[in-house]
Amino acid sequence: MPKNLNLFTIRLPIPALVSILHRMSGVALFVLMPFLTISFCKSILSVTYFKDTYVQINQFPYTLIFYLMIWGLIHHVIAGLRHLLLDMQIGNELIVARLSSKAVLAFSFIFTAIAIYFYEF
Repeated sequence: MPKNLNLFTIRLPIPALVSILHRMSGVALFVLMPFLTISFCKSILSVTYFKDTYVQINQFPYTLIFYLMIWGLIHHVIAGLRHLLLDMQIGNELIVARLSSKAVLAFSFIFTAIAIYFYEF
């Protein structure tokens, strides 16, 4: 019996995608946390270090990483709450699981857009 091993042709269900994104966001936050900690420690040393850190974070690659960290944190928290509810046997039905997965994706993008909007202004 042939097996399809091409990961680009496999269509994952929404709950599986949310679960994978939850794990990926956790790993990304773990990997990027030292950079965030170093930036924070640098910024509280003096006003000049704070200004340098602020200018550095507002440059293109760092801004993109910062926005991804905001999304990762928000998505990880919301998906983590969903997983906790699933562990308590709440929302295990297929329809509810699909709806809660779509809600996690929608709320994570909406809250990220709101956070970025308030960060910019």
